[in-house]
Amino acid sequence: MLLKKAKVTLIGSVLAKPGLEFVYEGPAEECEGCKMRKVCHNLQPGKKYRIVEVRPTTKHDCPVHLDSVNAVEVIESPIIALIGADMAIVNSKVQYEFPCTRTGCRNFLLCHPDGIIEGEKYIVGEVLGSAPEICERGKTLKRVELRPA
Repeated sequence: MLLKKAKVTLIGSVLAKPGLEFVYEGPAEECEGCKMRKVCHNLQPGKKYRIVEVRPTTKHDCPVHLDSVNAVEVIESPIIALIGADMAIVNSKVQYEFPCTRTGCRNFLLCHPDGIIEGEKYIVGEVLGSAPEICERGKTLKRVELRPA
């Protein structure tokens, strides 16, 4: 499997550490008119990213981050999620659909993990086992690591 190339973006200097994972939420109101806006906001909203390298560059002033921003290289981060057992095949490509909308279910956070976008395609990287709780709808679910397709 080919690894996707890292993207360069800006993040708050306090947060700029290799290994940090975050879900990009989009620009804040204060970003309007900022000269660094295009570099800060070149990621896809709702996706989960991991910092792989902090660039040794000059810090830039920022109206959102207290201690300025730093250039970092990020890749899309793998996501742990629940999928139907019939789709839990290593290296297979799946289109992720949220299994249900029962917010009170104990599996809800694994069925709706941060950083996943419904309808996007992912590759099953590893099957980690069965769901921690029995599905209230009677589905057989597996816990998997999903990687960007």
